[in-house]
Amino acid sequence: MAVETELKLHISPDRLQRLKRHPLLRSHTVGRARVLKLYSIYYDTADLVLQRNAMALRLRRVGKQWLQTLKGGGRSSAGLHQRNEWETPVPAERLDLEALKLIGGKLPHGARNHLQAVFVTDFTRNVRLLDFEGARIELCMDTGEIRAGQSMCPISELELELISGAPQKLFKLALALIEVVPLEVEHTSKAEYGYRLFSASGPAVSKGKFAALTPSQGVGSALQALVASCLSHIQANVPGALLKLDEEYLHQIRVGLRRLRVVLSVARRFQPEPELDVLYGEVSGLCIELGRARDWDVFVTQTLAPICARLPEHEGLRDLLGTCERMRRKQHAGVENSLASQDFQRLLLRFGVWLHHDKAESPKPMLEKFVRKILEKRSRQVMVVGDALSNKVPAQFHALRITCKKLRYSLEMFGSLLPQHKYNAYLDRLTVLQDILGTMHDISVAHRLLDELENTSRHDTLALVRGWMEHDYAEHITLFNRNWAGFAKQTKCW
Repeated sequence: MAVETELKLHISPDRLQRLKRHPLLRSHTVGRARVLKLYSIYYDTADLVLQRNAMALRLRRVGKQWLQTLKGGGRSSAGLHQRNEWETPVPAERLDLEALKLIGGKLPHGARNHLQAVFVTDFTRNVRLLDFEGARIELCMDTGEIRAGQSMCPISELELELISGAPQKLFKLALALIEVVPLEVEHTSKAEYGYRLFSASGPAVSKGKFAALTPSQGVGSALQALVASCLSHIQANVPGALLKLDEEYLHQIRVGLRRLRVVLSVARRFQPEPELDVLYGEVSGLCIELGRARDWDVFVTQTLAPICARLPEHEGLRDLLGTCERMRRKQHAGVENSLASQDFQRLLLRFGVWLHHDKAESPKPMLEKFVRKILEKRSRQVMVVGDALSNKVPAQFHALRITCKKLRYSLEMFGSLLPQHKYNAYLDRLTVLQDILGTMHDISVAHRLLDELENTSRHDTLALVRGWMEHDYAEHITLFNRNWAGFAKQTKCW
């Protein structure tokens, strides 16, 4: 078994030709470039049991030679794909599962006798060996297509495969290439695109989870794993958000960025680094931009639309809703531009460099002790702010919402290390409290948005909306008071 380590980048076909001719490649190329014609057939069962087990089985023709390859396991972070690979030559266009078994490749139970061809990839690969900052990297420039039945999607991508050296050199090379031509970090493999064609589906909404941790991990290693899981969550949802398939994609990007910001705030205190401060600042900027878009989303869908539904004949409300929808679309367009920008791609690649450079962990604090310290600090902040509350000061409720959110994300970050029954009970109470505070904050934000929309012709309509929201806010203060006492008295789970 080998472990394949590669970084995938999407590139438009015209820019691929420009890159091939660029002096940067010539200055690092070792030997002559090779051109290969690669035709691959991917196999799975009718119910796609291999895909459900995160595996891919293919036959690939390279010249006159057929190769059989099984890929599975491994991980992906910041666009870097690391997968286990079992590969062996076969004499013809036919699977040889006994040969696969001999080299350690194992299919899911029951799959062996039900395999069928599900899609093919057919592309030309320009291969160059590069010597870059002491690492040997194979640069593959692929152009062609993926076919499943009558469906097809194009291939135009770079694969940077690490032959020797440190994985971070892949990201540094990509950062050099992105200054030559626009590139996008590719989170999706050719096999995954093939499966989407076969099943006529789009990218699934990813509701990512924090990485599971173990008590034996060092703190630095644990924080790296948490950052990587946040990045995967964000990247998995970007394509769907840019295609405008569903608003849930953008919501999940917001969640992923907020989680990432909390992890980075912990990492900065544990091991201060100038680059980490810069990354934290850029993530915070994205959080603010997506937060503005969310403000209009919530106001339109959860405040204004229900009022309009109750008063459908109110012309002023219909006019206000139309204006707010336009403001909402404008905010969304700004966010989509940011996610589609080369600055966002550079951010992902710089995270890759940070994640994959060696970090000394000396002295090495116990992870569980570190976690208890973090959670105790977050909990204390919640109690201090909560005990000082006044029902008449929205800013204090906002401050409590922020401290509750930080506590919740910290709990979720380290939840795999805590007693699950106690953890779930504590998190449930905290989530209820945070949801109440979140609704109260949304109402406060809605008042600010109404101030932006204020003019003489809308005065009566805006007053109607404000009255509705003030009634809702008073109900949530009562709800908060009812839940705060129970939360404050509960036993901690760490």
